[in-house]
Amino acid sequence: MSSTTQQIIDMLNMLPKKEQDFACEMLKKIVLAWDPDYTKLTPDESKKLEEGKKQLANGEFFLDEEIDWDNLDSLDLN
Repeated sequence: MSSTTQQIIDMLNMLPKKEQDFACEMLKKIVLAWDPDYTKLTPDESKKLEEGKKQLANGEFFLDEEIDWDNLDSLDLN
């Protein structure tokens, strides 16, 4: 979490519940104005996407039939 995000959370926590709800709605409007169809990636999402592309290019993936879909906890990802 960035220091800016933490600062926003700290400021929101200072507000009464009603004002917190108002601030949340305002933030939703700001996000929708910035990314109306929710297609932009956050820096973290972009990093993970690039890592995934590299893994695919290097053949680091599982075939569908290699996955026990009924017991995903047993999947060894290492």
